[in-house]
Amino acid sequence: MKLFSPAKLNLFLRVLSKRQDGYHEIASLFQAIDFGDTLTFALSDKDRLTSSDPSIPLDHSNLIFQAADQFRRQTGLHFGLEVDLEKKIPTQSGLGGGSSNAATTLWALNELNGRPVSEHQLIQWAGEIGADVAFFFSQGTAYCTGIGEILDPLPPLGLSKPLWIIKPPGGLSTATMYQKLQLNQSPDPRQLLDDFLVGKPRCHNDFEGPAFIERPMLAELKEKLLESGYEMVAMTGSGTAFFVMGEERPDLDSTYQIHSARTIRREPNHWY
Repeated sequence: MKLFSPAKLNLFLRVLSKRQDGYHEIASLFQAIDFGDTLTFALSDKDRLTSSDPSIPLDHSNLIFQAADQFRRQTGLHFGLEVDLEKKIPTQSGLGGGSSNAATTLWALNELNGRPVSEHQLIQWAGEIGADVAFFFSQGTAYCTGIGEILDPLPPLGLSKPLWIIKPPGGLSTATMYQKLQLNQSPDPRQLLDDFLVGKPRCHNDFEGPAFIERPMLAELKEKLLESGYEMVAMTGSGTAFFVMGEERPDLDSTYQIHSARTIRREPNHWY
């Protein structure tokens, strides 16, 4: 079984508070895009993962196998899983590649085993694997709260122009970004959401502050993209990838990975 595993964008991302369990409450507008990985699954007598990216861990630290272990533990089914990962989503980018792979694995295993559980159950298990994993079971656009696992599905946002994903060299640690984050009360995430819903998108990402301190070249990149006149310019997740919306491909040197993208929807009872 071959499935597409889409990247996601945080069109806005607010970090609201830190909980007693150490997790952070967020409010974010998530959007799936047609740039992503491809995974090929087959049931087997043992677990085996191959990847086009040699930097990807192939052991059970990979979220693909964490998803498989969760599925086996919850269903009581016994099987091995062979997965081939054609990796396109950069690591340490904020594009949700690992989370998307985990969600895609849960979906694939349910299909390969004759759908023993409901999609609602898969969403619950997804939330236990990682904060962003459940989002990929939405229809592709959702307002996410809690630690990211509470989904409010939304209709398409009407972002008709091309999106461009810009990945600078290097990455940032999500844990470090949370440690250096200064919590504040503005802007109001519900107002940001309302702006998107009425066709007046206003991007915001609380992680840009600490990211720009840690990597000043990211601030320079954003300034250059803003000067180029794009309608939306923001970092996604905890970085380091940026996205912009506009007709023209960003004019940047070869140290940057640049990918074109469009928004994508997931139809009920189908994967992307």
